[in-house]
Amino acid sequence: MTIQNKTMLITYSDSLGKNLKELNENLGKYFGEAVGGVHLLPFFPSTGDRGFAPVDYDEVDAAFGDWNDVKALGEKYYLMFDFMINHISRQSKYYKDYQEKHEASAYKDLFLNWDKFWPENRPTQADVDLIYKRKDRAPKQEIHFADGSVEHLWNTFGEEQIDLDVTKDVTMDFIRKTIEHLAENGCDLIRLDAFAYAVKKLDTNDFFVEPEIWELLDKVRSIAAESGTELLPEIHEHYSIQFKIAEHDYYVYDFALPMVVLYSLYSGNVNRLAKWLKMSPMRQFTTLDTHDGIGVVDVKDILTDEEIDYTSNELYKVGANVNRKYSTAEYNNLDIYQINSTYYSALGDDDKKYFLARLIQAFVPGIPQVYYVGFLAGKNDLELLEKQKKGAILIVIIIAVAKLQKKSNVQLFKLC
Repeated sequence: MTIQNKTMLITYSDSLGKNLKELNENLGKYFGEAVGGVHLLPFFPSTGDRGFAPVDYDEVDAAFGDWNDVKALGEKYYLMFDFMINHISRQSKYYKDYQEKHEASAYKDLFLNWDKFWPENRPTQADVDLIYKRKDRAPKQEIHFADGSVEHLWNTFGEEQIDLDVTKDVTMDFIRKTIEHLAENGCDLIRLDAFAYAVKKLDTNDFFVEPEIWELLDKVRSIAAESGTELLPEIHEHYSIQFKIAEHDYYVYDFALPMVVLYSLYSGNVNRLAKWLKMSPMRQFTTLDTHDGIGVVDVKDILTDEEIDYTSNELYKVGANVNRKYSTAEYNNLDIYQINSTYYSALGDDDKKYFLARLIQAFVPGIPQVYYVGFLAGKNDLELLEKQKKGAILIVIIIAVAKLQKKSNVQLFKLC
């Protein structure tokens, strides 16, 4: 289905029903024409990070259904799937084959070898410090082979997520086959998760490495175009990077909007919002909330440091069931990346302010994406958060199903 300028719902397969079939039924029953597209968060077999450590892309997790259920959803809505271009699970058949056969494995070049990446006597501590890391140590992990040898592989994210070597033919073949398979099963738009980490290069910070990142993106775009799909590169960083991506004629995310709108509603000053709307890309997807919480790093230099601090402090002051500790490592969150709250609770569970925020999103340039919790004005669930110690994903599960039947909560997005 062609991508349309209609609201895209962001949801897991089991968030609005037990599985894909129930999701489809509930969308038709309760949401009507309010939803035009669906970002179906990872629904493949996975060994961690709620789907973002995929074992492979050939199957649908049996708990959610099968490819027929996905295709049925695609008959009504344009669909976006995630492709984790940077990594795959260490429980995948590719990793296990490499672990068993070592140099004889057909997949020995699929993974980025940490030891072979560095010249002799490196990395130094300065090399490691230079890397743009998501952890407080070198991003590597041991692999123990069946022949008894031990090496190290790049491991940017969680322990289950082993980095791919995107410079090798076997990896590009894997990317091609995966994209073709997703397209055959109803995918209209591919979200390239964490793509900025995919290219590693000596003497750089290994994040959004130019020009190599463009060479990779263009290769992937050519593959996607052959299959009739578009790309949406996902990156949380300074807004100038989104501008660069837009200049290369890719869809981009407006991850700055959430904090700019909060600042405007807290302060009563719309100058920053007005300025941002004059300069923001047009070919974009807008957000106020996602499964990752409310982004902070994306708004730097759109808001001043003082304004960012003001907005964060006001959120903790006026927000409902919000506490600074919930955006810390203890709850699997770091303030530098995101604030752990639903957007509704960030506005003090205030219906009028929330409705205004969604009106702004509906009318600014771009296609609005709305996380399922935000679609239902979900509140922060502190009891569940304390129980699970999980941040942006699990804090937001309190939702009254009755709200599905309130037109005021759903009708707004028909404006798009």
